[in-house]
Amino acid sequence: MITDVNGLAVHGATGGVAWGDRDDQVVVLVHGAGMDATVWNLQTRYLGSRGVRAVAVDLPGHGATPGPAIDTVEAMGTFLVDYLEALAAGPCVVIGHSMGTFIGLEAAAARPDLVARLVLMGTAGAMPVHPDLLAAAVDDVPHAAALMSGWSHDAGSKLGLNPAPGLWMTGGSRALIERSEPGVLANDLAACNAYQGAVAAASAVTCPVTVLVGSADKMTPPRATAKLLEAVPAAERIDLAGAGHMMMHEDPKAVRKALAALL
Repeated sequence: MITDVNGLAVHGATGGVAWGDRDDQVVVLVHGAGMDATVWNLQTRYLGSRGVRAVAVDLPGHGATPGPAIDTVEAMGTFLVDYLEALAAGPCVVIGHSMGTFIGLEAAAARPDLVARLVLMGTAGAMPVHPDLLAAAVDDVPHAAALMSGWSHDAGSKLGLNPAPGLWMTGGSRALIERSEPGVLANDLAACNAYQGAVAAASAVTCPVTVLVGSADKMTPPRATAKLLEAVPAAERIDLAGAGHMMMHEDPKAVRKALAALL
């Protein structure tokens, strides 16, 4: 699905489910650093076939949306606001992963009229990026992809038993990051590293908030997520035992169950 956002042809994946003239609740899924809409493949079709209009957006410079990539989280939040307005579908449910959680927080804090509910997966009060990863993202994207894939998955996820038969979780994540456009991964990681507004934005959010926490998440560990949760005392926390940072791949059944219950 292509949506015009201030003259930019923004691509969104609907899981192969046509929206048509449906007036169901709209769910917008926002990916993380160096990734694109395909990280939500195990969720969009499921949601789209169960009474919601789900769209996983490719941020500018990612996936099938033209660049350049946006270089600050705050500006990415402004883009998401513009995208929600362009959808013209009323208040939407926004689901973000990793960097996408910060983008969702910025949008929900700035425009509460556009966000009916916020779901944060793999989030924290801040996301400092290791200097070695920042350097690799600039000079050696395959190495950066290997580091991110290794840190993003629990040990059990590296041994097989992928929920999607025939696929390799860590290898798939590496391939996804490696195919990002030149400079995009470095741009995104630098933006995450510099962003210090998550707690303030969370404190300003007025819609219901749900946070999914992977017990084995090394990128945004539960202790770091707790700092953000302190800013939203009414937030619902859902713990996913054994899941790492890429919880939508590692335990898609639990993620889908949680999302279905919310929607």
